Amino acid sequence: MELWIGLTIAAAFLQTLRSSLQKRATGTLSVNGASYLRFCYALPFVWCYLSLLLLERTLPVLPGEFFVFCLVGGVAQIIGTAALVGSFSHGNFALGTTFSKTEVVLTALVGAVLFSEHLSWLQWAGIGVSFLGVALLSVRGGLKNIATDQRALALGVLAGAGFAISAVCYRAAALSLPSGDFLLRAGATLAITVSLQSVLMGLFLKVREPGELKRVLVNWRSGIWVGLVGAAASAGWFTAMTLVNAALVRALGQVELLFSFAISIWFFRERVQGAEIAGAVLVVLGIWLLL
Repeated sequence: MELWIGLTIAAAFLQTLRSSLQKRATGTLSVNGASYLRFCYALPFVWCYLSLLLLERTLPVLPGEFFVFCLVGGVAQIIGTAALVGSFSHGNFALGTTFSKTEVVLTALVGAVLFSEHLSWLQWAGIGVSFLGVALLSVRGGLKNIATDQRALALGVLAGAGFAISAVCYRAAALSLPSGDFLLRAGATLAITVSLQSVLMGLFLKVREPGELKRVLVNWRSGIWVGLVGAAASAGWFTAMTLVNAALVRALGQVELLFSFAISIWFFRERVQGAEIAGAVLVVLGIWLLL
């Protein structure tokens, strides 16, 4: 098995776990506060990771375009994360996660248009089949539910767009470095991005939700776990996207849906219907075609 495949599957599982931890935090924090948990509490962990990498490596000169890609990707991910956590308030856990999976098609399109990262016809077929599975999963309980869950749908798609832009920008940032192996490139991109996200979203909360920063600090017990799991997941995503096309990584990352439905059943006691099982089969088939 290729390294990027193992990293992606591990990152998908950890991201599902992090999302479930964030969902539990929405009871005591606002949507933005719960989103901020993953950034501020991940900060010390990502810098520790980079420090370990630098024990045997030298950090290259960071060009200006590197910071631009990190900034654009970081802001897009903040928007995507807030939209995803917000969608949990309007649909169930699996529903919000499913709608956000529109990111796969969007990542492929953004990469092709902006950076000429083209996929083979078989890879596009895999993305298409898995997208049909995602669409089938999205009609949870029938087509009628789409009409009644329009806000969850809109937030989920917004999350997908944010994650798509961020994925392409993170790969571009890592590849813009003049030297360093894939671990160092990914680790540096991760550390700088999370630092920018922590500062920007912290300032946003300070201005728009003054009391929320204090509540984030009070929730340090859950925040530490969100940060640790989130940092580990991000390290997996960033490293995999440094190795191969971001669209391939995000497409394979749809195995997260299988993890999210398992969590929705076992932990949140949500029901899974026949259409969702069929959708899951199509997602798996699409991933098989992709690989």
